[in-house]
Amino acid sequence: MTSHAVVEAVRRSARLKRVGHGGTLDPLATGLLVLCIGAATRLCEYVMATHKRYLAKVRLGATTETDDAEGQLLAEQPIAHLTEADVARALAAFNGEIAQIPPMYSAIKRSGQKLYELARRGEVIERTPRRVWLQTRLLAY
Repeated sequence: MTSHAVVEAVRRSARLKRVGHGGTLDPLATGLLVLCIGAATRLCEYVMATHKRYLAKVRLGATTETDDAEGQLLAEQPIAHLTEADVARALAAFNGEIAQIPPMYSAIKRSGQKLYELARRGEVIERTPRRVWLQTRLLAY
């Protein structure tokens, strides 16, 4: 169920006009969908600005067409030579504020259309880097 579908279901069942959400969950993600109701919909932007925590299981050396586990595998590189210290060092390079170019397969909207909708039609557009703050940590290798 999409975030929008949840909002619509709450609007219908509770007979409310003003319902919003504090951010879309990625299709493979699990987590909390924060709903803002009535006058609190003005606070949704503040929910979006709060710190979020993600736990990810990553397949090193694989490249897919969608940059996630659902996409078709395009290439695979050997990783046997990588040590835990190598991976931890690579992750550390992402700590702090970085300029991130959003992937084409994302829910970010451009001119009212989600990037992943454009990508599924084979369209690739230039994306503006966004400032994001990351704190990474290797939990297991």
